[in-house]
Amino acid sequence: MEKENRNIVELDVRPHLRKKLEPFQLIMDTVKDLKIDDIFVLHATFKPTPLLGLLKVRGFVNKVEKIEKDHWIVTFVNKKNKHLLDLNESDLMEKTRQTSRRSVDGSPKTHSLDNRGLEPPQPMMRTLAALDRSLPGDEVHIHNDRVPVFLIEELNSLGYPFEVEEQEDGSAKVKIKKV
Repeated sequence: MEKENRNIVELDVRPHLRKKLEPFQLIMDTVKDLKIDDIFVLHATFKPTPLLGLLKVRGFVNKVEKIEKDHWIVTFVNKKNKHLLDLNESDLMEKTRQTSRRSVDGSPKTHSLDNRGLEPPQPMMRTLAALDRSLPGDEVHIHNDRVPVFLIEELNSLGYPFEVEEQEDGSAKVKIKKV
């Protein structure tokens, strides 16, 4: 069977929810980047009922699974791909071209984010989400309006190596390596 051209895009917002951070913009940024054949898998600490309705209006259908008391998985697909929700995990993997977030040759990826102009805590949330989606060896490069002091504290606590390069205009570029 020839594999179809679709990717699984996975987002785990449980760490944000546990820290009382609002992941809505992060989720919507991820949805905005989805291609019509992509499969979006969201991990949350509760059933995100309002999101289900919002994405339905945007043409998505979903399957909701409660894994544990505080772990829900919602799989979203474009309504034209509704049949994918009925597949079991191994069948879904067979129909998916690339399930890992590695580039085709297996080398680490660089994810770049321009966080300038965003109100806190959005730059930090976007950056941490990009790290969550990354695999070990990948890098996340960000450009912020200023040196992200709170993000640096978080990176230190998570053990991620990073480099900060202050720019002449007062902004800062940060390179973070996922370990």
